[in-house]
Amino acid sequence: MMKWGLTLVLMLPALQLYCWGFYAHRLINENAVYLLPPEMLVLYRKQIGYLRDHATDADKRRYILKAEAPRHYIDLDRYGDYPFPDLPRKWTEAVNKYGKDTLIQHGILPWRILEMMSSLTGAFRKHDGSSILRLSADLGHYIGDAHVPLHTSSNHNGQLSNQHGIHAFWESRLPELLAEKEWDFFIDKAVYVHNPAEMIWKVVMESAAAVDSVLTIEASLSVNTAPDLKYAYEWRNRQLIRQYSGVYSLSYDRRLNGMVERRLRQAIHITASCWYTAWINAGQPNLSALNEKLPPEQVLVVDSLARLWLNRAVKSRSCD
Repeated sequence: MMKWGLTLVLMLPALQLYCWGFYAHRLINENAVYLLPPEMLVLYRKQIGYLRDHATDADKRRYILKAEAPRHYIDLDRYGDYPFPDLPRKWTEAVNKYGKDTLIQHGILPWRILEMMSSLTGAFRKHDGSSILRLSADLGHYIGDAHVPLHTSSNHNGQLSNQHGIHAFWESRLPELLAEKEWDFFIDKAVYVHNPAEMIWKVVMESAAAVDSVLTIEASLSVNTAPDLKYAYEWRNRQLIRQYSGVYSLSYDRRLNGMVERRLRQAIHITASCWYTAWINAGQPNLSALNEKLPPEQVLVVDSLARLWLNRAVKSRSCD
C-alpha cells in the first residue's frame, strides 16, 4: 500500500492544475539554499531537491486540513486602514483584543511564520533531520506568501473589484514567464535576524502597501487593452487553457516597475536568513551527519489523504 501511495504522491504535481504560485514557491526555496553558509550547505545543498519539491506541501494541505488555509494570508483590511495601528503585532495581545476565532477567520500568516521559526530552532537542537527539512520547506512557503500583496487583502483574487484571476496573474504567471529569462537572482548571503517578529511584520506591511498598485495598475491596463490581446490560449498538462497573453503580462510587469521580481528576491533572502537564524539560535549544531540518517524520500501525505487531495485538486481549477 505504501508503494502505491508513494507513486500517487509523485504523480500529483503532474495531475493538479497549477495552484497559485507553485513555480515561485519552488524557486524561492531552491535559490535560498545557495545563500547559506558552508556549515548548513552540507545538509541543505544535498537536500535541495526535497526543499524545492516540498515547497508546495503547505498548499496541498489546504485541501485536507481545515486549519491550514488561514495560515497563508491575513486580511489586514478587516482591521481598519493602513498601517492598521489597532491590530496588535503580538499574538497574545491580538487574541485578548479580538479573540482567537476572529484572528483565524481573517488569517494568521505572520504569526504562523514566527511559530515555524521557533519549531525549526527546536528541530535543529534535537538534530532531527527529517523535521528540519519539513519545517524549512514549509517556512519558505509561508514567507513567500507574506511577500504577495493580495495575501494581505480580503480582495485576495480580485473578486471584489471584478479582477478575478489577478492573484495567479501576479504570483504565478509573471514569474513563470520572466524569472528565467529576465530576472536576476544574484542575492547577498543570508544574515542573522535579530528581531524576527519586527522583520516579518515589516514584510507583511510592505505587501499591504502594494495592494492598491497591484489592483489599480491592472485595472487601468485592462481598460486600454482589447480582449483578444489580453488573453491567449496555451497548452498545459495536455489541456488548452485560457491565460493572460505574453504581451499583456509583459506590459503589466513593466507598469509594476519590477515589483514582482523585488518581492521574489526579498522572499528568497528572508527565507535563507530565517533558516540561518533558526540554526544560530539552536547553537549552530553540526549538520554534516544528518544526511546519512535521512530516508531517500519523505512521504508527508499518507495514502488516504493523498487520494483526497488528488480528488479535490482535479475538481478545482484554481487555488485562491
